[in-house]
Amino acid sequence: MESPMNIHAVQTCAVGRERNRPLNALLAGIGGQGVLTASQLLAEAAVHAGHDVKKSEVHGMAQRGGVVTSHVRIGQKVYSPIIPRGEADLLIAFEVAEALRWRSEVRAGGTLIVNCLRVVPPVVNLGLFKYPEDPLATLRTFDGTCLPVEASALAIEVGSPRLAGTILMGAASTVIPLSVGDWEAAIRLRFTKAEVADQNVRAFHRGRDYAASMALKPLGN
Repeated sequence: MESPMNIHAVQTCAVGRERNRPLNALLAGIGGQGVLTASQLLAEAAVHAGHDVKKSEVHGMAQRGGVVTSHVRIGQKVYSPIIPRGEADLLIAFEVAEALRWRSEVRAGGTLIVNCLRVVPPVVNLGLFKYPEDPLATLRTFDGTCLPVEASALAIEVGSPRLAGTILMGAASTVIPLSVGDWEAAIRLRFTKAEVADQNVRAFHRGRDYAASMALKPLGN
């Protein structure tokens, strides 16, 4: 497992910390990782809490392992689903190189929640591109909070690798001002089968506990 080194202390993002300014969350990953399901969970949890929410998605070649992104904006009143460039408060990355790809969209002082999973795309195997040698080392230079999460490994512990997205949302919930009740309501709305919902609730709490229990250190130390 990756060691949680050089991580800036996580601070809670505030919805509408500035008047009429929404919380901007960007989710990014690869087709098949559950990015869109995770963004829907966040949106539904925020709606359950009484916030206005706007969401947009870019599927790309999702069925072929292409890049998938989703913008989720939460506030008292949100007029556009698109996060202005460089103004994301939070990036939730389902793959470590995707975190690098989208890091520039996060404002200084923002937060990165990163799955430590490495997925080498076909273009690398074909020799067209080179996969970053140590993406986490680069991410730790980010001027803000960087929280690596072993989401894929934790998901297997909980019962299925398909739970990695819910693990990540559990970790992200420690910096998003929504109650656990809001999240659990969203999970049970999204997964209608009781057994599946219960498993996702467990995964959510596993991710949340993982993030809360890490010994966070200032970036660069």
